[in-house]
Amino acid sequence: MTVVDAHHHLWDLSVRDQDWIAEDSPIRRDFTVDDLAAETRAAGVDRTVLVQTVTVAEETPEFLALAAEHDLIAGVVGWTDLTSPAVADALARLRELPGGGFLKGVRHQVQGEPDPEWLLRADVQRGLAAVAEAGLVYDLVVLPHQLPACVKAAVLLPQLTFVLDHLGKPPIASGDLDAWAADLRALAALPNTVAKLSGLVTEADPGSWTADDLRPCTETALDAFGPDRLLWGSDWPVCRLAATYGQVLDVTHRLVGTDPRILGATATRVYDL
Repeated sequence: MTVVDAHHHLWDLSVRDQDWIAEDSPIRRDFTVDDLAAETRAAGVDRTVLVQTVTVAEETPEFLALAAEHDLIAGVVGWTDLTSPAVADALARLRELPGGGFLKGVRHQVQGEPDPEWLLRADVQRGLAAVAEAGLVYDLVVLPHQLPACVKAAVLLPQLTFVLDHLGKPPIASGDLDAWAADLRALAALPNTVAKLSGLVTEADPGSWTADDLRPCTETALDAFGPDRLLWGSDWPVCRLAATYGQVLDVTHRLVGTDPRILGATATRVYDL
């Protein structure tokens, strides 16, 4: 079985600040491909998908170059300005760069947009259509109250595959999951959607979470999407705020088993790795 980590990050603070990281955070340091390789090797992970962290155009070419240099990185989810009339040209230029063939998807930090229906804006819809036309997928990083807009966007763009990161960040710590679960099921009812089992440990109490805290979310996702439409991702190094790389994979095994679809085949298909 090929195990794919479908969601992780890398950053070098000497190249670019990650201003979303608190000054006293334990992840306010560089995380390199060598650091990643040590984690994946110990965990038995074969391939990865590197995902954007900041809305800076220069980051995606850097990530593509890393993918070209390191066999471990099998795909990149980058960033481009979806509101630009020239989205198609920007994506074409990225594809022409060293490592451009590793571009598999696009992501924007929708979770930071004050408009809960940002995805439904005419300029964003045009940009998403260009992503689909380029044969790429779109990663959704959203908060629970933004899930209804995700459902509407997926209805409007059936030609685009939407990948929901972190299961839409369910409010695990509060335990108030009913609205989130209903919206997740509405998204899962659409055939052009998949979801990542990722980022859950940091939505729980980071100091005291247990597998049972995460179980309602993983069971809801498994019932709604099924293993053919679920991907596993570590969300490393962000996960280090609550768990090690190995602990994230271990709790995934405990909650959903070792299904080869969740652990690799779905990611390989969705991202065309």
